[in-house]
Amino acid sequence: MTAPHTLAVLGLGRMGEAIATRLAAQDWNVVGWTRSGRASGTVEVTGDPNDAVARADLVLLSLFDGPACRQVLDDVRDSLRTDTIVLNTSTIAPDEASELARRLGPSHVHAPVLGSVPAVAAGALRILAAAEQGAFDRARPVLETLGTVRRVDDAATAAALKLIANSSLAGAVLALRDALRQADALGLPRAQVLDVLELGQLGGLVARKRPFLTDPPTAGTAEFTIGALAKDMALLAAASNAPLPVAADLAGTPAGTEADIAVAATVPATDDEVLEPLHAYIRGHATGDPTHFRDAFLPTAHIEGIRDGAFVSWRLGEYCALFQGRPAPDEPTRSRRVDVLGVHGTVATATMTLHHGADTFTDIFLLVRADDGWRIANKAYHRHSSAS
Repeated sequence: MTAPHTLAVLGLGRMGEAIATRLAAQDWNVVGWTRSGRASGTVEVTGDPNDAVARADLVLLSLFDGPACRQVLDDVRDSLRTDTIVLNTSTIAPDEASELARRLGPSHVHAPVLGSVPAVAAGALRILAAAEQGAFDRARPVLETLGTVRRVDDAATAAALKLIANSSLAGAVLALRDALRQADALGLPRAQVLDVLELGQLGGLVARKRPFLTDPPTAGTAEFTIGALAKDMALLAAASNAPLPVAADLAGTPAGTEADIAVAATVPATDDEVLEPLHAYIRGHATGDPTHFRDAFLPTAHIEGIRDGAFVSWRLGEYCALFQGRPAPDEPTRSRRVDVLGVHGTVATATMTLHHGADTFTDIFLLVRADDGWRIANKAYHRHSSAS
């Protein structure tokens, strides 16, 4: 095994700069290049990627996405020596990883990493590496300087596993967001809530990100941005062709894309304005007064579902006619709650559960922001009877 002597790190963003700094500190000869032209000065930087590549035995890519990888490789293609290893640590789609592997052949190592800037500095990354044995052997000293290596079968698998790992991180961030929102609704002190959350399943995330989570936050520089994680979740949704709610949740967060992912957990709950038509709908059921339904729904709304074994599609007037202006006899025992609410600009979706005696209803709403505020455009429902 012959270790590379000179390394070119193409892409000096948060992770690329941390990687270059770690390698230089471990006595590798490192030259860096960044598309933005910005660099901290901790490693030697050139303004021409071809210069960096021509001097390198190994070229390490730390770029934002697949198109950036293709563009940079196109730019330096003529400067790549036939024996130069290309080590790609970027998070890209599985099909993009396969394309680059075919294009670069046996000199290619696809090695996405698990962990952020502190893990790089500590040499504690978890690395998923796909490569032919010869290329892997040459890249291994570099990889092991950065962390622990796990071999996988091929580039597409490595890329897919990285996206899956990030999806669990996205889910944890949004689970933390929900916990903080519920705690805020209960009036609990943020510091006390974080202390308790550190004891549970989200403890590691809370401990690492606590400065971002305090009220007010005390943190500074982002380690992993909302924009980068949202990009990864969009790649996963496209690659799997399966619904991925966290992709929409992250893409729609009002926090800036350059903010740390932990900031997404501190976004306040939805404004009460979008809840008002749902509350009016609940008042309609509680009182039996159809006026509340007319306040809740658009005049053009339809209500659809299965009633007595047959599909029904009511106009709003037909639906209102079902109510007699007085509460149901068992109203004191009935309950209703909003389970899920997602706002996407001027449209929203909501799910509600209604316990009405022996019947439980799941209501699904589509809401729109009309000229006079939010209104329900349509409702579909499922009825489950405990007697059936």
